[in-house]
Amino acid sequence: MSNQIKKRKLEKNVQDNLYFDSYSDVTIHEEMIADHARTNTYRTGIFENSSSIQGKVVLDVGAGTGVLSIFCAQAGAKRVYAVEASSIADQAVKIIKHNQMEDRIEVIKGTLETIDLPEQVDVIVSEWMGYALLHESMLNSVLFARDKWLKPGGLILPSKAELYIAPINDLVVEDRLNFWCTVKEQYGVDMSCMSEFARKCVMNNYITVNLVTVEDVLSHPSKFAELDLYSVTVEQLKSVKGPFKCECFGSSAVNALCVWFTVTFPCGDKPLVLSTSPFKQETHWKQAILYLHEPVDVMQDTLVVGEVNMYPSEDSSRHICIDVDYTIGQDKKHSKTFSIPDGYLEPQQLPVAT
Repeated sequence: MSNQIKKRKLEKNVQDNLYFDSYSDVTIHEEMIADHARTNTYRTGIFENSSSIQGKVVLDVGAGTGVLSIFCAQAGAKRVYAVEASSIADQAVKIIKHNQMEDRIEVIKGTLETIDLPEQVDVIVSEWMGYALLHESMLNSVLFARDKWLKPGGLILPSKAELYIAPINDLVVEDRLNFWCTVKEQYGVDMSCMSEFARKCVMNNYITVNLVTVEDVLSHPSKFAELDLYSVTVEQLKSVKGPFKCECFGSSAVNALCVWFTVTFPCGDKPLVLSTSPFKQETHWKQAILYLHEPVDVMQDTLVVGEVNMYPSEDSSRHICIDVDYTIGQDKKHSKTFSIPDGYLEPQQLPVAT
């Protein structure tokens, strides 16, 4: 075996260890459970599918504190396998015992790809989504579980994910860029020459995770990708892409594009949707903001068109990169690649399956 291959494997092990270690602190789990939109939608989605869960075997991928496993047991599951690789699994055992569910929920500490189950399962439940949906690459483990452990015709909760994009005017950024032109009036020193430097620093190539207000959104969203969890493959996750087209509401300046996602639970005639849209209830995922090279003025019905391509980073398979080709109105086509910077995700900031 070559040294290069050994190095690659070591690097992946380090990445995985860092990832799972980030779930060992209470703060991140507190944030996830406190996200009412997230936790209550999962609870409702599980209970609404109780007819498919009663008396059945469930696999909870990335079980965290075990709350989804308990929901499934409450919905009538005969057996739940709660698989969790981080040390929070020890707390899940205590929580499950405290709720007198240990006869139906078995916590298995380990990665989904290395553990063994004594039987096939009827249902897979997982809260696998990260920032911009795919940051963390936990979906790969869900697909591995689907292909290895799910019975034919089995249920996956949630079963579908969709990605959306819209142009925005981030007023905070606009104020920061204008700040350097106001210094002379306040202090008698002209610092307007800092504006270009500030623009390069602020409108950088990083994916910024933050809340976007409804007032900042300049068009209806455009869906650019959809993932069917029953059929999507790991190979397809290496490039999740699609075109988008937005028509601006009125006169403003586009200084960023905003990306968010939804996941859907099958619930009879009216599916249940968990949305991270700025038009919906706030979630811990917030929105992913992609700052353009520079602001572009738009008017009513100005078209913002292009294509988005999301793929794993070469440096870390758990990190997402986003390529965006975009054209605003009559302006020329631009391209920009975005990533989440190293060290950005502290343990309390990482999304987790609980």
